[in-house]
Parts: sequence; C-alpha cells; structure tokens
Amino acid sequence: MRVLVTGAKGFVGRNLCEALKAIRDGKDRRERFRALLPLEVMECDLGTTAEELDAMCARADFVFNLAGVNRPEDPAEFMAGNFGFASDLLAALERHGNACPVMLASSVQASLVGRYAGSAYGESKLAGEELFRSYSDRTGAPVLIYRFPNLYGKWCYPNYNSAVATFCDAIANDREYTVNDPSVELELLYIDDLVAEMLSALLGEERHCGYDGLAEIEGDDFCACRPTDRATLGEIVDLLESFRASRADLSVPDLADGSFSKKLWSTFESYYDEGSRAYALKANRDERGSFTEFLRTPERGQVSVNVSGPGVTKGNHWHHSKWERFLVVSGEASIRLRRVGLDADGRPLPVDEYRVSGDDPVAVEMAPGTTHCIENLSDTKDLVTVMWANEPFDPENPDTYYEEV
Repeated sequence: MRVLVTGAKGFVGRNLCEALKAIRDGKDRRERFRALLPLEVMECDLGTTAEELDAMCARADFVFNLAGVNRPEDPAEFMAGNFGFASDLLAALERHGNACPVMLASSVQASLVGRYAGSAYGESKLAGEELFRSYSDRTGAPVLIYRFPNLYGKWCYPNYNSAVATFCDAIANDREYTVNDPSVELELLYIDDLVAEMLSALLGEERHCGYDGLAEIEGDDFCACRPTDRATLGEIVDLLESFRASRADLSVPDLADGSFSKKLWSTFESYYDEGSRAYALKANRDERGSFTEFLRTPERGQVSVNVSGPGVTKGNHWHHSKWERFLVVSGEASIRLRRVGLDADGRPLPVDEYRVSGDDPVAVEMAPGTTHCIENLSDTKDLVTVMWANEPFDPENPDTYYEEV
C-alpha cells in the first residue's frame, strides 16, 4: 500500500509517519498490520514541490491530509493554509482520476458554537469539510472527516497550539507559565490514541459518528476518534506539578491502562531539556552498605535497591502486615526466614533458607509474621538486591520488629 501523508513534519504527521515506518520496516510486527505490506510512506510537507505532490497523488492508495495552519500572523492565512492547500490536493487527485480514500484532519472548532463562534480557524476548517464532501460527491472517493479536540503527546510544539505542551515544557524545565482560568475544561485526545485510530482507518475499520454542536451523536457524516478525556487547566497543571515533584518524593500516580494520568505523564517526560533527564537519589549509607529508595506509590508499594558489603547480614526483623519481595541482581546471598513464635515443645520454629544468585534470578517473598534476613556470602564483592515492599515505609508506623532469624 502507498500512503500519502501531508503535514508529515507536524505534530500529528510525525507521529503517524513514524508508526507507518515501523510497520513498513518490520519493527511493528502486529499481525493486523500485515495486510498493509508492502508499505510505502510518501511524506509531504512545506518543502515538497507542487510537482512532487502531483506525482504522489497519482500513486497514492490512501491519503492522510494533516496539513494546515494553526497560528498565522494574519487570520486570513487560515483560509489559504487550510482551505487552499486542500483544494490543490484534491485537484491533483481528481486530475489523475485517483479515487482513493482521503482523510481530513478537521477540528471541533468547525462547529462554530460556544467559544468557537466566529473563529477564523473554525471557519477555515468548516470550509475544508464542505470542500471534501463536494469532492466525494463528485468523484465517489471515500472521505473520512475527523473533528479533533485538543491534542497532546510527544513532539507537540509548546507555545504554539497546545496548552498541554506549553505547560509540560514550562513545568519540566522550570520556566514561567500562566494559567489564566484554571476552571476552563478541555476535551483531550492523546496522540497514540489518534494514531491508533488512523491506522484502523487505513485498514478500513474507521468508526463513524455525527455531531450536534460539540456533542458526538450517532451518524455517518464524520469519523470518531476515541477515547477522549476531559480535564480542567487547573487539574492538568496540578498533575504536571506532581510529576515534576516525583523526582524528589519518588511518588508514582495512577498508571491504570488508559488513564489520563498515565498518558499525561508519558507526555510530560518527553519535554525535559537535554541534559536534565537524570536526577540524584538519596542513598542511606552505613558500614554495612547502602539502601536507596527508587520509587513509591500510594497503592502498589515501594521499590528500593539494597547494597550489602562482603559478609554483611541485614534484616533480622519481621512485620505484622508489611511484606516484601527480594530479587538479588548481583552477587550471592543466603535469605533466611522463620515464622515468629514457638512450636509445641517451646522451641523456635524451623528456618527456611534460600541460596540465590544474580546469575540465576529468583524472587523470594518475606511474608508477614516471618522474621527474615539476607546475608552476603561473598568475602570480596558487594551484594545488590532489588526490594519491593507492599507499602511505602512510614516512619510514624514502621511496622518493623527486631528478632534474629
């Protein structure tokens, strides 16, 4: 399949083109995309000549029209950039008798209702929609019109057409920013969800809908891109500030599959300036080695890295409710556990011992009510262990009681 992408160097175009190239080059090996192979990606952007575009239009099997003007100096340029280019594109396809499917990236602003009433950008997008419908009626070519809400994700330009990108860039890099009205609510579409929908459309699996103002309804006039999320500017900024703070407090927010916070944090991480993607952790050191907390979550516990010097034994304590999972990643260790209490004859219960090595990874669990310790069996090398606890350490309620194994 030969796929033409206009606006290929823009935010959406770049993400879509990279996804298409991954399929083309065999890096994305999902079975559903095999039907697209062999795949040719034709990229059109500002540097593409009229002759080059014409040649692409002659050969294309599918066209994603993502080109457009978002923030010109003169509002009149909206019509030239969004309507004018689309006219040239469709004229070239029609000149070659190419009735392949054509996708149009429109905008919710084309509704011209509410705060979008009188929008020059919205008017240019609405004119583009009408142009594409007329083209479809005239040629029989399938036309897929998507009205995108506010978009966000990696590679979106800050201080351009996305408040999310602007806030991500500012908060990640300690730049000044202003939130004029924190109560303003946005409908948001994540770039990976958008690209997934574009790839489905390429496979002929697009979803259809209609619109009543800004509300999506049943219908066939438009194509739907889901899922979207809603959040106020204040909520977005609060989340972004918490992501930045996580480098100090090591916290991890809700990362449930499909959650807005998961998508927003992935977006935020892509905005750190080069040279600022590393940060120091606090290593608690003593004569035995070190203990460094790596991350903590309110619902899924805490991860730390423990280093024990040669011959050192750590632990010899138990917990009522807390429990841990140890994974030795370097060195050799003896992990010993014993249920707290005495047997029927008044003797300590038997010791349960596990000898583990970083060369053969084994996870060992420290159950509640079981005193435990870990001993470095080497006389010369450090022992490195990744430790997960089911709850973060709370100095006000440590739930830790000394007792030798």
